[in-house]
Order: sequence, then structure tokens, then C-alpha cells
Amino acid sequence: MIEFINSSTEIPYLIFKEKYDEAIINGQKNIEAMSLSSYDKFKNEVDSRFVNLKFINKSNFIFFSNYKSPKSIAFDSHNQICALIYWSSINTQIRIKAKIRRTSVDFNDSYFKTRSQNKNALAISSNQSSTISDFKYVIKKYENIKNNHDLLKCPDYWGGFSFKPYSMEFWVGHDYRLNKRNLYLKKDNTWEHSILEP
Repeated sequence: MIEFINSSTEIPYLIFKEKYDEAIINGQKNIEAMSLSSYDKFKNEVDSRFVNLKFINKSNFIFFSNYKSPKSIAFDSHNQICALIYWSSINTQIRIKAKIRRTSVDFNDSYFKTRSQNKNALAISSNQSSTISDFKYVIKKYENIKNNHDLLKCPDYWGGFSFKPYSMEFWVGHDYRLNKRNLYLKKDNTWEHSILEP
């Protein structure tokens, strides 16, 4: 589930919430799943992965990760990202372009305290995306942290990322690929609306 806080009244956000509610009613699973693409200028490489969108606070989309992970390094090297959400229950995809930044330490600390201890144990123990020789090593580290660590204390290498869209496209699929596409681009603090051909 995505938590909406101080919801924005700007049109693209109202449409997003309307589509979200429709998808919930239609039984959408993993509704918080969001594909995120980034560019690492040091590797000269584009990469994508799924993350869990946790909050939309006003106009900011927020998720959490390890700050030492490859995606975090990519965000630090080049802060423009593209996010994609697809809700199959209503055959709708939402394409977003934005600039990304880290959330505050206070915000990270507060949120970490609300999470389950099992999730926190993994966040503390995992050196995300590092190569290992055996999965047993992961379990051993996890159990050690779970039994011997303060699981309410947020490590400095874990926290949130926030992005505020400057482009949002709502794609609704129809038979024979007669798909509806509505694009909203923010220019000079105003959202400009265009309808795109399928």
C-alpha cells in the first residue's frame, strides 16, 4: 500500500490518486511496486530495478534503500530518474520523470522506528548487491544482527529517496491498441496537458 500524506490538489496527482483507488477496488496486488531507471555516469550505463513506493507526501514520491547500493551511487552521479508503475487490474501505466534526492536523517530515523524488526535487521545486516559465495552467509549475518543489535536505530547507510515529478504520463490500454495517453509536463510551475497518439 502507498500512504498519501497532505495530498496535492494539482491535476496529475488527483488523477494518480483516482487511478490508485480504482486499482485497489479491482484487487491490484503489489500496488506499491515501481520500476525505477537511473543513469550512472561513471559506468556510462543505464539500469532499472523495482522498489516499493511507500509515501506520496504532497508532491514527493518516497521510497527507501541502502545508500551504498548501486542505485544510490547512480542517483548521486546523475539525479534524473524515470519511474514506471503498471497496474494490471485496470490496464494502466504511469510514466514519471523527476529529479531525485535523499530524505533527511530525521525523516529516516522516524520511519525506521515504525518498521518491523525483521525488516530492520535485514536493512542493517545487508551489504546490498555485494557478491557472496553462499546464501547461508546472508542468513548468518541476519540472525546475528537480529539477536545482537538495536533494531530501532537507523544506520547512516540506510534511508529514503524523494522525487518530485516534472513529467507524468497516464497510459490506459484498450482493445486493438487504441490506448489513451495523457501527458502532463510541468513548466514554470504550471502543468501543461497534452494528449498523445497511441
